[in-house]
Order: sequence, then C-alpha cells, then structure tokens
Amino acid sequence: MRSISRLSVLLCLLTISFGSRVEAAIFSGEIKSVSAEQKQVVVKTTGGKEKSFQIPADVPVTFNGKPAEFGQFEIGQRATIFTSSKGEITRFSVRDAVIKKKSEPVGRSKKNMKERKSTSISDATPAAQGWTQFRGPDRRNISYETGLSKDWNQNPPKLLWTARGLGEGYSSVSLSGNLVFTMGTKANEETVMAIDVNTGEIVWSQANGPVFNNNQGNGPRSTPTIEGDRLYALGANGNLVCLSTKDGNLEWSKNILQEFNARNIVWGISESPLIDGDQLICTPGGQGATMVALKKQDGSLIWKSDVPGNPQAGYASAITINTGGIRQYVNFTHAGVMGIESTTGRPLWGNDRAANKTANCSAPVFYAEKNSIFYASGYGTGGALLQLSAAQNGVNAQLAYFIPEMKNHHGGMVEVDGFLYGSSDPGVLTCINLANGQAAWQNRSVGKGALTCADGHLYLRSEKGPVALVEVNPKGYVEKGRFNQPDRSGNMAWPHPVVVDGKLFLRDQDILLCYDVRNR
Repeated sequence: MRSISRLSVLLCLLTISFGSRVEAAIFSGEIKSVSAEQKQVVVKTTGGKEKSFQIPADVPVTFNGKPAEFGQFEIGQRATIFTSSKGEITRFSVRDAVIKKKSEPVGRSKKNMKERKSTSISDATPAAQGWTQFRGPDRRNISYETGLSKDWNQNPPKLLWTARGLGEGYSSVSLSGNLVFTMGTKANEETVMAIDVNTGEIVWSQANGPVFNNNQGNGPRSTPTIEGDRLYALGANGNLVCLSTKDGNLEWSKNILQEFNARNIVWGISESPLIDGDQLICTPGGQGATMVALKKQDGSLIWKSDVPGNPQAGYASAITINTGGIRQYVNFTHAGVMGIESTTGRPLWGNDRAANKTANCSAPVFYAEKNSIFYASGYGTGGALLQLSAAQNGVNAQLAYFIPEMKNHHGGMVEVDGFLYGSSDPGVLTCINLANGQAAWQNRSVGKGALTCADGHLYLRSEKGPVALVEVNPKGYVEKGRFNQPDRSGNMAWPHPVVVDGKLFLRDQDILLCYDVRNR
C-alpha cells in the first residue's frame, strides 16, 4: 500500500431504500491507496473517512472508459465502484483525477470568449459556460460554440461514448465543469444524475420522488438547471429539488403541485426551472399561483402570481425579458402566453391566439430587435407575434400577426437575424420572416423534430431518429449531412439536442450519446 498527502476529494454515496430493501449504490472518490496484487483500493470521503474495496476478479474494470488492468491505477486518480442491491461490486472504473485546463477551441475568438464569461460560472470550464440550463445560457436555444464541422458528409460526427442505465424519460442535458446532468428513472423513483463528460460514466444519482407513468412514456420530462455548485430539478409529478452538483446531496425539496394547490397536467410537469438572481421561477398553475418565485437558497416563497382564470401549467419553460422598462418572465400556460413582473409577480399581459386546449409545449421566443414575442403550438393551431410596448399599467401586448405555417408542437424554435426556424406539424422544417410573418421556405425531408443552433447551423433531430445538419439560411434549405442514431429506443426521440464544448449530446431513454462535432 502507498500513502499520499491531502488531495482534493469528491465522493458520492447513493443508496435508495424502499422499506427494508436496499437498491444499488455508487461510490466515487479519490484513490488514497491501491494494491494491484490484492486488487484492493481505498477511497477517501469528503469527511476525510476512508473506505476499502476488494474488487472481485470477474468484475469489469475500466480506465478512462476503456478496459484496463489493476496495475494501471495510481494514487490520486478517481475511482467509481458500482454495487448491486445485495451490496456486491458489479463494476469498477477509474479516470484521471486532475482536470487539465482546456486550450481555446479552434475558431473561438477572444471577443466571443469575453461575451460568454458574463453568463458563466466564474471558475467554469468551457462546457459549463455554454449550457447550464434548458435551451442554453440565455434560453435562446443558441450555442456559443465555434470551430464546428460545417459538412457532415466530409467530416461526420464521431461517437465518443454512450452512457447507459439512465432509465426512462425525455429529459435533455445541462453541463457544468466536467459533469453532464440529466434525469431518468431507477426502480420506482425518478432520479437526477451526473455523468462524467469524458467517459460517460454515471458519477452520482439522487432520487426525486415516484415515477410518473403515462401512455406516452414514463419518467421525467424537464432538464436540470445549474448555477454555481447547485442544481435545480423538477420532476414530472411536481417534485422540485435543489442538489449539490458535486455529490448530489439534497439541499432542499418541495412538491410545487401540493404546495400551491395545483393539479398535474395530462402528460406530466415538463418545465425546466429558471434561475434569475436570487429567484427560482416555476409555473405550478395553482389557485392564485399560476407562476411562483421561490428563494433559490431554501425554496421559500417570494411571490405568487394570481393570473386571471387560474390557468393550468403548460409544458413550456419560462424565459426572462426586459421590455417597457420592466423585467418580466414569459411563459406559455394551458390557456395562453403571459408576461409576469419579475419583482412582484404582477400579471402584465396575456394572449391566447396561438394557444390550443390540448398541449402548449414550446417556449416563447423573444425577438429583441422588434421588442416582440413569438409563440406557437401544434394541434392544428399556428404561431403569433406580439408587439410589446410600455403602457400606463405596465406593458401592452398587441397582436401583430398570426400564421398557420408554424404549428410548432414540442421541438422548439430559434430566432437568428430576424428569421425563425422550427418544425411545423405534420413535420415540415419552416423558416419564417419575423418582420412580416411570411414563410421564407419549407422542407419536409427530415420530418418533425427538435432543434438547436450552433456555429451557423441547425442541428435537427427527427423524432423518428435521424439527425441532420442544416445551414442557418433564410434563402433556402441547405442540408450538410445526416446520420442515424444507433441504439434507438422504441420511443419518440423528443429530448432536445445540445451542442457545447465541441460535442453533440443526444438523449434517448436509457442512453445518452456524446459525439465529437468539431472541425477536425
């Protein structure tokens, strides 16, 4: 055995209990000592305690995600031990403990890096700066990544790893430091999980209430929100938790449906929490509490927004805008889109022209150049542009136009240089000129799906599986290649794609795929 001086440690211990039955656990910490001959390792806990493990000869052993021998391991590396419900070790993995500073990605300008620092964690890696919440750092659904492949036919995405064991659900991912966060299921619980961005190994998981069951797919629908060393996640049954990003330890929790006298919606709560300053914003759709602001530190109530008619929650997530001299939160409920004053919760305006009575899913889009909100829904409806302006009572929202060509169901939309891109039912990628509401072009070759934007291109993921690279080009549809995702589940591929740190992340039920999409 060898000894070492004090080093930084990260340990996670998760054991989920149901009565007297104990489910599988994951132990992760820094190696304090290791014996290749005896296949024994000692890891150090956050409290300074040590735990010894004897690794059976038949257990799979990996180093940085590849098969390895015990003789490769050294003091100071990070070990993760997976155990079964009976406490038996089932897998042992090790990776480098020191996180090296990454060089500036090819093509990323100093100006771009400076702009990104304003929305990032002070000590974050490039991954953390780019995508710490649903739809990105400012919820515009645009990645700040550059230097990416612009032709998948010549330079196709390279699969780096596939994470498995995530269970069910439609959550996408967020990133902070060297961890990717998502939500899934395990046994009868919904869970929040942290995954190593370099290897795809699950680092820790934390339970978040019972599984939501539904004929369109079980499990959580929303994406965790990261700020600093805390994570905020909302389950499909309304269970809201604040966790430590380091080890998944619970800081506080509550059920927003129970607390605010609200009923769950048909396909489950799907909103991803919004953090704005000290406030956590969510939309339970309760009596006198359509939207609420909670203290992010402890979950206590700051204000409740009593929207006329007490609309139920929709399936969309809120955005933050400043208009008419007022900072406000905008979200799409079951009844329509609404603007709420950020400091008081006072309802400012509302509109239902592009709402349907079945499911309003896509986040509103703020068209800053024209001080307007565009929102849309499926089920035969369409989209509408609202012109916002200062008014005596706060803010006025005037309908500029309605267009049936953007029946965006749940794949999301993105605005670039005054043009809006998104899938319109029954599966037509559509480009809309927001200045006049006219369709610039339409194309149905990929089909209905979810999209995001990075480095001048749309990453379009069909709900049936194929993923395509399409130019951001208002003059016409220009596809730059596509591929079929391996290991497709039997469910629709609804989780939104994420592009950050030179990587493309695709969640599909039990698995998460990570691709290198840099210009190699």
